[in-house]
Amino acid sequence: MPTLDTLKLGQSATIQEFTDDFLSLKFIEMGCLPGEKIKLTNIAPFGDPIAIEVSGYLLSLRKQEAATIVVKINPENTVESCAV
Repeated sequence: MPTLDTLKLGQSATIQEFTDDFLSLKFIEMGCLPGEKIKLTNIAPFGDPIAIEVSGYLLSLRKQEAATIVVKINPENTVESCAV
């Protein structure tokens, strides 16, 4: 199954489960609950950290942390293109 760190900019997904018990408690306290919809909104210039929209706010995560969140990519995804 895909993890949060594999999403592309603008993709949305639904949190399925966590692979790290210690981090899962921190994520739950921050509103990242299984079943919650999330959207990848920003990626830092060197790829780390990333920012997601969850529970009505932006949350910044290291890619290593994001790799512990298993997601289901939502079918209505529209990946935003970045014009340079």
